[in-house]
Amino acid sequence: MSAPAGPRRRRASAPAELTRRSFLTDEPFGLCVEATMPGLDLRVWLTESRAGIRADLDRYGAVLFRGFAVDGAAGFGDCARAIDPELLGYLERAAPRTEVADKVFTSTEFTSDEWIPLHHEMSYSHNWPSLLYFYCDLAAESGGGTPLASEREVFPLIPAQIRERFERHGVRYVRNYGPDLDLPWQVVFQTGDRAEVEAYCRDSGTEFVWTGADGLRTTAVRQAVATHPRTGETVWFNHAHLFHVSTTPPEVRAALVAEFGLDGLPRNAFYGDGQPIEDEVVGLVGDTYRAAARSFPWRAGDVLVVDNFLATHGREPFTGARRVLVAMSDLYVNRGC
Repeated sequence: MSAPAGPRRRRASAPAELTRRSFLTDEPFGLCVEATMPGLDLRVWLTESRAGIRADLDRYGAVLFRGFAVDGAAGFGDCARAIDPELLGYLERAAPRTEVADKVFTSTEFTSDEWIPLHHEMSYSHNWPSLLYFYCDLAAESGGGTPLASEREVFPLIPAQIRERFERHGVRYVRNYGPDLDLPWQVVFQTGDRAEVEAYCRDSGTEFVWTGADGLRTTAVRQAVATHPRTGETVWFNHAHLFHVSTTPPEVRAALVAEFGLDGLPRNAFYGDGQPIEDEVVGLVGDTYRAAARSFPWRAGDVLVVDNFLATHGREPFTGARRVLVAMSDLYVNRGC
């Protein structure tokens, strides 16, 4: 006698009838698609709904999928590949992460009491993912949300004179890698071969110099704004408000500047012509993102897809264990920087 069959997943043969749609907030930003019956396979549903999901992302900036069957880290990766088969690695890192499945990473591994300001993923680089995927494997006991902000709301609120100066000059990022400063360069570039790092820097228009026993300093001028490849919208797209020295606590900032100088800090941002960015400008941008932020509580099994041009994301502090995984796709290369 054959063994009894295990539980069968429901296929998404009629996507619209098997889900209900609502908004994460009171405005048309952030769509929530919720399964109306248990066991609905998200990978299958995404495969059969790919074109509609792309249209939803262009319109709403982010889509949360809730109540679907996902099957852990590897299953989450399969769900992301249903939208784009080519997931991305993570080079030129700005934060510690661990790869837990093929092209599936932990979210930024900062301590649980820290806020991570809203930002566009890898907007300090010459290339970046257009789509981000988040999977809540374990929801925090409290807090730990991933707030989102719409660039359609934020960009018009940045004063024209600030936008114009950044657009004219771009942003100059200076980073110092080393065991006593920031991440080691071996972690950032995922190699221990200096020649590979040098080749990457040359190809990406990044100046570099080896420092000390095993340190590296890079300098690169990147875009301050970007144009969405499908909608044609212009968005604020840089890491100045994260990398700028003013984001460091004053006592730490003073000690670091005294010891290393402004160019020796773990990371710093200037106008593209090398002039310092005023603290108040950085504060204004950060305040604008915070005012526009919209958050929702994670539930285990949630999958969030974010258009990296149209929306920024961050992380709230939390208590208890939390595990949110990340994948990326749709590499965009900025040929103009």
